[in-house]
Amino acid sequence: MPPSPSTRTPSGQPREAQGSSRSPSPSGSGLPFPDPHFLRILRPLVEAYQAFLQVSDRHIASLGLTRGQFDVIVTLGRTEGLRCTDIAQETLVTKGTLTGVLTRLEKKKLILRTQNPIDRRGQIIRLTSAGEDLYEKVFPRHIRHLEQYFDRSLTPEEMDMLRPLLLRMRDSFRSPLAKKELPLRLPAKSNVRA
Repeated sequence: MPPSPSTRTPSGQPREAQGSSRSPSPSGSGLPFPDPHFLRILRPLVEAYQAFLQVSDRHIASLGLTRGQFDVIVTLGRTEGLRCTDIAQETLVTKGTLTGVLTRLEKKKLILRTQNPIDRRGQIIRLTSAGEDLYEKVFPRHIRHLEQYFDRSLTPEEMDMLRPLLLRMRDSFRSPLAKKELPLRLPAKSNVRA
């Protein structure tokens, strides 16, 4: 009889095949304490995100863009122009890579930097007419490409239920608690030597 799902590792291998000398936890995971419940969703969550990025990035590359360039173009395509700080907040591009992304888009003549009329030290980034044309072309195509993956796995009602859960999880990781160095909580040491 094959091992039950609770006696398998996240990769599907039977736990006894791992060769760990560690005493199993009550749930059989090999941890020296009971499994935190979030471990049941952690791996599927990360794997879903990684699979999404592979599909999305491959399609974006077929459109002649990188993920960061696409993100900036799509963000600017809905505006009359934004400051760099606003672009950093509205996109998934990190501040450290945003300058390089903007420089490459400028070389492709897809964006234009103009002086901020309110703050002369700042700039407003806008799409050029070529950038607007590209936005009108690539954004709908990419949305239609991704839609098929979502539609074959979730109903609209399930997506509506999932959204607030994902937002709550995101907000938990963005909260001040996540920004502090949290002490590692380990169980008390046993006097028994291994």
